[in-house]
Amino acid sequence: MLVYLNGNYVQDGAATISVLDRGFIFGDGVYEVWRVVRGKLFEGERHLRRLQRGLGELRITPPALADADELPKIARRLLTENGLLEGEATLYVEITRGTAPRSHAFPPANTAPTVFAMAKPLTLHHEVRAAGAKVITTPDVRWLRCDIKTVQLLPNVMAQQQAVEHDALEAVFIRDGVVTEGSHTNVFGVIDGELRTHPQNHFVLPGVTRDVVLEVAAACGIPVRQEAMREQDLERLSELFLSGTTTDVMPVVRIDDRPVGNGKPGPIAQRLYDGLRKRLDA
Repeated sequence: MLVYLNGNYVQDGAATISVLDRGFIFGDGVYEVWRVVRGKLFEGERHLRRLQRGLGELRITPPALADADELPKIARRLLTENGLLEGEATLYVEITRGTAPRSHAFPPANTAPTVFAMAKPLTLHHEVRAAGAKVITTPDVRWLRCDIKTVQLLPNVMAQQQAVEHDALEAVFIRDGVVTEGSHTNVFGVIDGELRTHPQNHFVLPGVTRDVVLEVAAACGIPVRQEAMREQDLERLSELFLSGTTTDVMPVVRIDDRPVGNGKPGPIAQRLYDGLRKRLDA
């Protein structure tokens, strides 16, 4: 697989970084994932803005790749060289603060960031969507800047592993009795016909697919309230579903071994998935 590293295109087995890279030592960096449909970046500008915002929040100097003109060129070559211009794929970009002697404080301002990108084929799980997924809940022990897409994902990794060990697709975080988001998804519920999701703040990632789903809901006339669900609200749900770049709209039919609604994928999730799919295929 051909990848991009610090201005060069190399095979993944030959791509190396220093053991003193701050991404390796401190998790000091951000990342972004784009959905690619037939060689085209879906919502490319929104994802790029989120990446640029993350760099700004962490005070990492934006590299050339983070430019609106440069990123598509790099993506195109990776997609072309890896035979990914047809079907669906993902583009992954990671940028760290670079390599410097280990010290908690920032290195000198002229330290070059480490820039990595790769493209991979995407497998879509239509059979899971048709049947509906199972999720578990788990305490949200993450830091208070979940709105930044950093590479510090250990709590997410541990939560997702917990889900796997319970034969579940995803782990849904609960913070102080409030449903925040999943380990790698945003969470939506339907209560009395109204769509509910956590408001965009520092407790949740500003999901690009989340925003698209909200736009689709508005176009469909589905009432929306951006208000957090409480843990006890989970028992009142007629529908629950996840959204994400590689998750699309995924209906949930069981949570912590309890059925959601009638235990089957619901009509609102299906309408929103259909609307999202039209946007993806446009």
